[in-house]
Order: sequence, then structure tokens, then C-alpha cells
Amino acid sequence: MSKKCLIVGASGDIGSAIAKQLADLDYQLILHYCHHFEAISDLKTLISDDAIYDVIQADLATKEGLTSFLLELPVDIDHIVFASGTSYFGLFQEMHDMDMDHILHLHLTSPWKITKHLLPHMIQRKFGAIILISSIWGEFGASCEVAYSSVKGGQDSFVKALAKEVGPSGIRVNGVSPGFIQTKMNRHLLDEEKNALHAEIPLQRSGTPDEVAHIVSFLLSEKSSYIQGEIVRVQGGWM
Repeated sequence: MSKKCLIVGASGDIGSAIAKQLADLDYQLILHYCHHFEAISDLKTLISDDAIYDVIQADLATKEGLTSFLLELPVDIDHIVFASGTSYFGLFQEMHDMDMDHILHLHLTSPWKITKHLLPHMIQRKFGAIILISSIWGEFGASCEVAYSSVKGGQDSFVKALAKEVGPSGIRVNGVSPGFIQTKMNRHLLDEEKNALHAEIPLQRSGTPDEVAHIVSFLLSEKSSYIQGEIVRVQGGWM
């Protein structure tokens, strides 16, 4: 029987890579996106119609967007992958309150409430997996990305704590912590800046969205049945 998996942030580079891999593995997908309609339309052309259970648009950085999303979301979902995110680069003391509220709501409040909404079904069945795509900065922190580092650190703690709470109910919870990955988030960097970063990474290159997706596919599978509460680094040895 196909497993039903919600991918939050399916229009992003990592979310799209995850969706494509899971579709090939016979998952039924609920694809969430925020603003990138063209990206989600392109993704739909790359995977079978039979693999798409639903597509839901919502801005999860706002209370209103989250509320409407929960109203549309089916409760009989087996797995959740949180792959959405946005960064903020700048001095912390110059960050506006609205930007703080949005980044906190998107990265912490929304995963909390979506998980809370879907957990009863998982616990009833004693089956399910939850994965959060975190960041290297959640563990190590980054100057001029203080808020982003803070919420990603919060996601890591959420994974570890929730894993202990729902493990006895048969629910697995883990995180994936990417390093420097080839995504739209990093496309503003100049070639010399990318080369300088590559020089710091033992594997001497950036990672790919597919390499992150491979870990997600593994963590959702029975091959990882005894992995719980872990934050798996996909960082090429960086840091």
C-alpha cells in the first residue's frame, strides 16, 4: 500500500528533489508551496499524476496562512517532511519585528501546529515518520544570520524532544542538517565567494538537493527503523 507523505515546501530545490525521489518510490504526495506556482507546476510535469494526492498553497509564515492550510490538510497522513524555509541576512539589531515574526512562525510555529494536527492519526496507527530539514547553522550559528540560526537550532531541539515523546507510539522523528547546497538560497553568491567556501569544505564542493533527498528517503524507509532523534549532517565534512 502506498504511504501518504506531506512535503512542506515542495516547490524549493530540496523539496522538489525529495518529491521526485518519493514519487519514484510509490509514495502518495501532498505537495505544499507558498508563492512559487511555476516551480510547483514544473515539478508536477516531472512526476506521475498517480503520485500526487493533492497540492496546497499557503503562506505558513503567517497565522492566517497556517489556519487555512490546516483546514485543507487531510489528517490521514503517514509521513511529514518539513523542507520549507527562508533566510535573513543582516545585522541582528537592524532586523524588523515583522521579519522576526515571520521567520519564527515559518520555522517553528508552523511545524509545531502541523505536527500537532497530524499526530493523533499517526499515534492511533502506531506508524509514521517526521523529518525536518534543518541547517548547519542550527548547530554552529552564523554571523548576520542570527534569527535563522536560532530557529534552525529550535528545529533540532524539537526533533530530539519529540522523538523521545512519540517513540513509544511507534513514530520516528529525525532531522537532516544540510551544509552548503546548490539551491536558490545561495545563487546570489559570486563565483569567488563560492570557491572560497568550497576551499573550507573537505569534499571541496557544494552538495546537491538530490544528496539531501537521498537521506530523507532513507530516513522514511524501514532501512532506518532504529534511527530516532538524530540530526543527520549532509555537509561534506564542513565545520
